[in-house]
Amino acid sequence: MVELDNHGEEMENNKIIELKRQLQELLQEKALKKGKFILSSGKESSYYLDGRVITLTPKGAYLVASIILEMIKDRKISAFGGPTLGADPIVGAVACLSDIQQVPLKTFIVRKTAKMHGMQRQVEGPALEKGEEVILVDDVATTGKALIEAKQALEECGVVVRGAVVIVDRLEGASENLAKAGLKLESIFKISDFGL
Repeated sequence: MVELDNHGEEMENNKIIELKRQLQELLQEKALKKGKFILSSGKESSYYLDGRVITLTPKGAYLVASIILEMIKDRKISAFGGPTLGADPIVGAVACLSDIQQVPLKTFIVRKTAKMHGMQRQVEGPALEKGEEVILVDDVATTGKALIEAKQALEECGVVVRGAVVIVDRLEGASENLAKAGLKLESIFKISDFGL
């Protein structure tokens, strides 16, 4: 890895700040909806943030993958993935961009339950070995239930989960719930960054 001088670090920081600004603008304009919504947790909410509206676009996928790769670049992990469906497009974008940047990461998707046909796996993707260290990802965290369930599925395979990253933390208990499960939650944004 090439060491950056102070000027190089400053340029890199400015680039990430600009990527985050663009992503926040996209989320605000396209993904954030106001109204009456029932969340997967069963709670009612006056807003809904649909991350897939962004992560399934070329620009959104690039922005999210670029920022997340910067966030995890110094971690000693071999793979990156998360619960289907929120993680799916993020994982694909990170896999592609990590290869372009010549720091390839294996990626995976965790199903709610093992499928009943084919290989009957709950964790899909290149095989993860016992002891491998990974980071989980999802688009939005509310209570963190999906991330905790993904962690449990990975631990059953002997995989070590070193943390979780989301695009937006709704600030509704996910960080605390993940901490109780032994995971630190990091987010690109908190919902308060959108005035909510």
